[in-house]
Amino acid sequence: MPVNYRPNTRFTELFRRDERNPILTAAVWPYPVNSVFNPGATLLPDGQTLLLARVEDRTGLSHLTTARSRDGLTDWHIDARPTFPADPQNYPEELWGVEDARVVYLPELERWAVTYTAYSERGPLVSLALTNNFRTFERRGPVLPPEDKDAALFPRRIDGRWALIHRPVPSPLGTGAHVYVSFSHDLRHWGESALALEARRGGWWDANKIGLCTPPIETPEGWLIIYHGVRTTGAGVIYRLGLALLDLEDPTLVRARPRVGNEPARRV
Repeated sequence: MPVNYRPNTRFTELFRRDERNPILTAAVWPYPVNSVFNPGATLLPDGQTLLLARVEDRTGLSHLTTARSRDGLTDWHIDARPTFPADPQNYPEELWGVEDARVVYLPELERWAVTYTAYSERGPLVSLALTNNFRTFERRGPVLPPEDKDAALFPRRIDGRWALIHRPVPSPLGTGAHVYVSFSHDLRHWGESALALEARRGGWWDANKIGLCTPPIETPEGWLIIYHGVRTTGAGVIYRLGLALLDLEDPTLVRARPRVGNEPARRV
């Protein structure tokens, strides 16, 4: 990275869809639901893969339910009822459900942090919960106002502060929807938000609106993030995946991002 396109170069795919897909569907769920999708994922200490799946119930609203597997592909054990249902009586921002969890283990706290989208009357916003067993959860409530989503914590403090990557959506959208990083000393009060990854302009696959997919992955070269681009076409929207590398000690700096064709190289 950055990657330059050469017409005669044969590229190897970074990702390959498993032939058994989809590995989980509404048909195998232990209670009646409309659909199952967009799970947060983590590895448990015993080696099991845990998915915290978004599940749309028969009313059209979403909740979160865990599914566990030894190999991450087969023999899934799914909770018999919603693991993390919306709780609008105590958390009114969850009026229209909870969605799209991202799960990060925080060694300092010896707990997992679950950032998720709470769908409020004023739009989607970022909420946070902590757990050590995925059975009981300490809800911390909203951490960022609407409209904001696609959020995940970095697994350790950076320069003494917790860091959260997220995607606010301005109004009107014509100004673009980009990836930001915000900081906190206590996981409750967030600020010092800074632009980290900017959506491109024009006809690029990641123009105008982008968002985080998986939580940041720490590597010796930087924080590797997988992000999605949303392109609107006459037949609907198309989501595609890309990679970027953020600086280890200042994740608001982009160290590398693939480029294509004659697009000028990005910073830094």
